[in-house]
Amino acid sequence: MDEEWVMVSPILDKDLWNPSSSSSKLNEAEKKDLKVKFKEEAKHWTDAIPIGNGCLGGMVWGGVLSETINLNEDTLWTGVPGNYSNPDAPNALSVVRKLVDDGNYADATKEAVKLSADPSDVYQLLGDINLEFDDNHATFDAKTYQRELDLDTATVKVNYSVGEVEFTREHFASYPDQVIVTKISATKSGSLSFTASLDSKLHHHSSVNSQNQIVMEGTCPGRRKPPTLFTENDSIPTGIKFSAFLDIKVSDGTGTITVLDEKKLKVEGCDWAVLLLVGASSFEGPFTKPEDSKRDPTSECSNVLKSLKDFSYAELYGRHVDDYQKLFNRCSLELSQSSSVEPSSTVTTAERVKSFKTDEDPSLIELLFQYGRYLLIACSRPGTQPANLQGIWNYKVEPAWDGAPHLNINLQMNYWPALSCNLHECQEPLFDYISSLSVTGSKTAKVNYEASGWVAHQVSDIWAKTSPDRGEAVWALWPMGGAWLCTHLWEHYTYTMNKEFLANKAYPLLEGCVSFLLDWLIEGKGGYLETNPSTSPEHMFIAPDGKPASVSYSTTMDMSIIKEVFNAIVSAAEVLGKSKTDVVQRVLKAQPRLYPTKIARDGSILEWAQDFEDPEVHHRHVSHLFGLFPGHTITVERTPDLCKAADFTLIKRGEEGPGWSTTWKAALWARLHNTEHAYRMVKHLFDLVDPDHESDYEGGLYANLFTAHPPFQIDANFGFCAAISEMLVQSTIKDLYLLPALPRDKWSHGSIKGLKARGNVTVSISWKEGDLHEFGLWFSKNTNLENSKGQNSTKRVHYRGTTITTKISHGKVYTFNKQLKCIKTASL
Repeated sequence: MDEEWVMVSPILDKDLWNPSSSSSKLNEAEKKDLKVKFKEEAKHWTDAIPIGNGCLGGMVWGGVLSETINLNEDTLWTGVPGNYSNPDAPNALSVVRKLVDDGNYADATKEAVKLSADPSDVYQLLGDINLEFDDNHATFDAKTYQRELDLDTATVKVNYSVGEVEFTREHFASYPDQVIVTKISATKSGSLSFTASLDSKLHHHSSVNSQNQIVMEGTCPGRRKPPTLFTENDSIPTGIKFSAFLDIKVSDGTGTITVLDEKKLKVEGCDWAVLLLVGASSFEGPFTKPEDSKRDPTSECSNVLKSLKDFSYAELYGRHVDDYQKLFNRCSLELSQSSSVEPSSTVTTAERVKSFKTDEDPSLIELLFQYGRYLLIACSRPGTQPANLQGIWNYKVEPAWDGAPHLNINLQMNYWPALSCNLHECQEPLFDYISSLSVTGSKTAKVNYEASGWVAHQVSDIWAKTSPDRGEAVWALWPMGGAWLCTHLWEHYTYTMNKEFLANKAYPLLEGCVSFLLDWLIEGKGGYLETNPSTSPEHMFIAPDGKPASVSYSTTMDMSIIKEVFNAIVSAAEVLGKSKTDVVQRVLKAQPRLYPTKIARDGSILEWAQDFEDPEVHHRHVSHLFGLFPGHTITVERTPDLCKAADFTLIKRGEEGPGWSTTWKAALWARLHNTEHAYRMVKHLFDLVDPDHESDYEGGLYANLFTAHPPFQIDANFGFCAAISEMLVQSTIKDLYLLPALPRDKWSHGSIKGLKARGNVTVSISWKEGDLHEFGLWFSKNTNLENSKGQNSTKRVHYRGTTITTKISHGKVYTFNKQLKCIKTASL
């Protein structure tokens, strides 16, 4: 046959199932656009719009006379590989343990400072693209100005008019081509002129090369400020080198490009211009000193641009959109009230956030949910660094909390939505990072604690720092960071059922973590195995002698994480046929001896092993509820008494707190199937933060929908996605719970398509008038399911007190009605 081949886009998860009749007030022609909108250029960094491809990030300000695009490259950090061990730690550890055993908690807290080490290194910035436009731009018509991020295409657009000429800018960050692309165009031929330059707050040099490309070369500081790893007599080590190239192409036949001051390019009289920004560093991994790196970032940038020279703007854009939508379009959320009114197209997103407390517009929930998925795609892709405290976006030499990944909630929360929200590939950088932590962590475990396996503490960095942080024990001394991260390994398996991943990646890391935990646990009172010293992250207590302290033994979070990891390795060993190994046998003997989760005199979950006085009952961390979420040791069905205590614990803790605390509480309430409180915490996040007075706020959203601690931390953006998914679907490998915390009066009609559940199942649900309408189930075709027989193909489905057991097979989509009866099957 001589017919032409036609490229057909792959069918995405959300498109594989549709209810028999629409549950929404909106049809496809009226579908709401997913856009973050502004009426003016950015005045603050948190008004700018983020773009990213995992490695390169940009913040688009949208200035008319002068445009700035802040740039980031995910491997730019201060410092060099460190020595994350302390040979003096074992002696200090013995002293601390004796003080804890004697009940001298305040003295133990003071002594524990000797176990702390150096701070993490600091995430840096790459620089800025600066564009200066003609003076006539000062006369632009402010009423015509529009700036928006289209989540459907991951593209930022800026439009405005000067007289009769309309100017348009388009910005996107391409993952397949590793480039940030900007196209600037005008409706009148020859009317576009501007000057372009590259700058950085780091030590750098910019110049124009023979290809009329702006080249910026620089170096990150070889040590953080103030110096901690070196004495005044030491030489400052060479830091990570970086390069960035800016290439400009203009319309054929119109326009010229000339060099100004040997480091700027002047574009004059063109119809359009396309700017390509590429960046690279000399970072060769966490164990290679920058001075020993064989990477040449300048050559790498030049080669990337050479590989792109034959692509038109349309081709670059098409490749970007195709790659992005294969991830983003897997999942859709549609919510509406019975009296839902669509927001006006002229209303900015900030105005919508401001009015949410009164109108509770469910389409804004959709937008923030999908914005979180967008951000994860933009800052964490296979081959990149994991999302840090700010994802990838940072404009400061010294960002808040160093921009470092914090392992006592923040890094983990960054990846909470990766599995349930159908973006499992975005977790790959996390697993690569855990592998690096296991290497440095084995040295910390051996030297600091004379233990086998590997350990990681609260704060890390690109060098895979695993030693304690600098400073007080209340935050510095927390050796459970690596263990918490290991729960993500088992979760990845439970969602994907990828046995190859479990055997080759997850299990060796789990085994090393468990080896440390078994050595870390020591014989305690009452025959229990305990952790000593132990802290509950960043929270003090009042000891029985009336003194403030943070160090004791067997905090509830310690025990909850250890139980989760022990359960994971036992389950993983069963899958892989390793149940007879020494490590697993030791775990099985240890499990019954772990300190149980207990209920305090007031009816709340005990945070510490003893019922200490809590001087800050509204503390931002809810660490002692780890077993409820993200853990699985407290459940509505199996531990009703603990759930009742968890309910009271959350009420006692209160609703105030930073953004990440708000979204964690929303997910916790969802796990308790408490619709009212889960929604209250969701609503609580919608507080528009004034960047000029951000210290007056707790939590909230900036104008660009970044979440606030304050200042900006990206974790709550991701925690929000996870909380919404928990409200709609919860699961074990065998069980599915549908709409467990749906706010039926607030989101009376709606659908979620393409959510993932454990057991490699994709779930789509529609509901009407607050009640289940139909739902669809099928096994994912894109991941390596262990097998399609036995337990993994039998599901128990739960909805409002009704449970059915159903078998589903590969290659078919099953549709069920509100009575949980299968009414239709269709082939994938």
